[in-house]
Amino acid sequence: MAIIVLKITDTITIVRRRNPQQLMEAVVDQLEQGLLDSLEQEGFRPLGLATGRTMEPLYAALVSRIREWPTDRLQLLLQRWLSFNLDEYVGLPPEHPSSFSAFMGHHLVRPLGLNPAQVLLPDGAATNPAAAADCFAAKIRSAGGIGAQLLGLGSNGHVGFNEPPCGPDVRCRLVRLSPTTRLQNAAAFQGNPRLVPEEAITLGLQEILAANELHLIVTGAAKAEILRKALDTEGDPEVPASWLRRHPSLWLWVDDAAWGEEGQ
Repeated sequence: MAIIVLKITDTITIVRRRNPQQLMEAVVDQLEQGLLDSLEQEGFRPLGLATGRTMEPLYAALVSRIREWPTDRLQLLLQRWLSFNLDEYVGLPPEHPSSFSAFMGHHLVRPLGLNPAQVLLPDGAATNPAAAADCFAAKIRSAGGIGAQLLGLGSNGHVGFNEPPCGPDVRCRLVRLSPTTRLQNAAAFQGNPRLVPEEAITLGLQEILAANELHLIVTGAAKAEILRKALDTEGDPEVPASWLRRHPSLWLWVDDAAWGEEGQ
């Protein structure tokens, strides 16, 4: 069973499971119910999606679950689906195998049978990335904002590509990636951090904090220390994830290793 704890404030729900597999099933339970509720209400609020190794098993579990839906319900979901990703590398076309667009195509779009136009990412190949960032933010506003926003946690405390130091009011923009982040993401670039693009377009904390719900998903012992810093401080520019504590509906999904109690 999940261990559900109200901790720090009554706006933060912490759901802990023993391992990543159990954790992803719990997250999918929540996401699936949200999708079903949206279909019943005929008001599909766009999803905010993320990429990275943490998200791979999540999308696999979500696709597997949704494929079990009755045909009529599945078709309705596919018709109404709209999502916005947090970020994209600058300089990579969508077809580049290491782009986040390619990641989403591989893990969600093709397995679920979505139209790629329903899974929107910043245009990392744009000749003017700053203007592309403004355009992406405008599309989110036009769609009515984000309902449930999925987030991973960077080893330096970033969410999206909001690198430290970072305040809560930064908007969707062009950013320079830190050496720590490029090293963390090197696996998708032949293990060579020098091949990771130096810049990206990312949603800012302003757009992230404007979502109806935030779902921060953290797995593995390597994230335990930075997660503890994010929970123990509120509004620290050096730990961008700490600003999430200000949100009125923050869900933290964590396995035992990331919680610091693996094997206990």
